[in-house]
Amino acid sequence: MPSPFVEIEVDTPTGERLVKVSNPEKTYFSGLPDGRGRKLDLIEYYLAVGDGIVRALYERPTVLKRHPGGAETEAIYQKRLPDHAPPWVEGVTVSFPSGRSARELCPVDVAHVVWAATQGTLDFHPWPSRRADTESPDELRIDLDPMPGTGWDDVVEVALEVQRFFDELGFVTYPKTSGSKGLHVYLRIEPRWSFTEVRHATVAVAREIERRRPEVATARWWREERGERVFLDYNRMARDQTIASAYSVRASRFGYVSAPLTWSEVTSARVEDFDIWTVRERFAELGDVHAAIDDVRHDLTPLLELYESQGEGEAPFPPQFAKQEGEPLRVQPSRKRRQRGDPPD
Repeated sequence: MPSPFVEIEVDTPTGERLVKVSNPEKTYFSGLPDGRGRKLDLIEYYLAVGDGIVRALYERPTVLKRHPGGAETEAIYQKRLPDHAPPWVEGVTVSFPSGRSARELCPVDVAHVVWAATQGTLDFHPWPSRRADTESPDELRIDLDPMPGTGWDDVVEVALEVQRFFDELGFVTYPKTSGSKGLHVYLRIEPRWSFTEVRHATVAVAREIERRRPEVATARWWREERGERVFLDYNRMARDQTIASAYSVRASRFGYVSAPLTWSEVTSARVEDFDIWTVRERFAELGDVHAAIDDVRHDLTPLLELYESQGEGEAPFPPQFAKQEGEPLRVQPSRKRRQRGDPPD
C-alpha cells in the first residue's frame, strides 16, 4: 500500500526544513507517461529548479494557484496564508482595491516553494514588486496573448518586435513561454514608480508595437476590435493583476512549464517542449538562463515620455476596477455606435 505521506528535508540558507508531502503518489498530470506525473514528481521538479523559481519569486507577495485534485481539476486562487502554514513560512501584508488586506506568501527560499506545492500549488503568481515596497514595481511585464485565428508563429513575430524596440532603447529583456499559448517578456526597472506609471509605460509599449506591426499586433482592449492579432495585454501591469512566474507549472495534463528562454531560442521554442521533466533536464544542463535578470534595473523615463507623446491618454482598465481618472467610458465600441444611432459597419 502506498505511503500516505513522505517527509523531505530541504536545505535553505537559514537551515534545514522538513516538509511533509501527503499523498505523494497521487496523479497530478495524467498526460505524462510511465507514472511520471505524480504529486511527488511536482515537488521534485521544484527542488530541481530551486535557484530559478526562487529568483523569480524572491520577496514578492505571491498568489497561489492551487489544484489539490490534480491539474485537470478546478483551480483555487489563494491570496491568504493559511493558519496551518509552518511557523517558518514568511509572508507580507498587502492591500486590495476593495480596501481589504491579506498576508500573502513571500518566498525567500525553495522550502517556501516546496511547502506551497504540497498544498497543491501548480503555478505561482507573484506581484511585480517586492515586500520592501509593494507599491513600487521593479518588474515590467509584457504579456503576448494570441487571439483566435492567430498561432505561435504570430506570437513569436510580435515578441521579436518587442525585443527590437527594447534593444533600440538599450534595455535588456528576458522572454519566457507562458506555458499555455503565449509568451511573456520581462524588463527589470528601478523601483521608484507607481503601479499607474508602470502600467502607462506598458500601455506605451503596446501602442508602439501596434503602430509598428498593425497587421499582427494589437493594443485594443475590446475583443471585438482586436481581430486575428496578438494582443499585448497591458492590464497585466494593473495593480493586483499577476501572471504565472518563470518556472511555474501550468494546469495542463502534460505538466507544461512557463519556461525561461534566451532570445536566440524564441524562434525555435514550442510550449510543448517544456514540461516538468524536460525543464529539470534543461536546468541541470544550462542552469537558469535568466540568472542575470537582476543585474540591471532600467530607467522608465523613456517609456513614460513615449506614453505622453502618443497623446492617446488612459487605456481601459479591467471591469473589476473602479473607474480611473482619465479613463474612457467602458462601453464596447459596437454598443457605443448603437447608442449614437450610427449605421452598422
